[in-house]
Amino acid sequence: MKELSTEQRKFLKAAAHSQKPVVMIGAHGLTEAVIKEASAALAAHELIKVRVLREGRAAREAWFQELCTALDAAPVQHIGKLLLLYKPAEKPKLRLP
Repeated sequence: MKELSTEQRKFLKAAAHSQKPVVMIGAHGLTEAVIKEASAALAAHELIKVRVLREGRAAREAWFQELCTALDAAPVQHIGKLLLLYKPAEKPKLRLP
């Protein structure tokens, strides 16, 4: 996925502000089931929040990059235990600036 501009990231952060996490990474880490669920959520919503319930910052960073690579999604934001990912649908609902 291409890199997002600063303006696009700002737009996506604002759009995701009121959203709740739809995928959780639990005690077993980033599994195939989590990747499959995130893929389905991205297909339905384009912009998703993922909550990481455990592990340290380094593990969260690695999982964020791995998840984005596996799903061909753009990393928008990693703040605390929340990860924000974006992947445009075939018929995008969100219009990036």
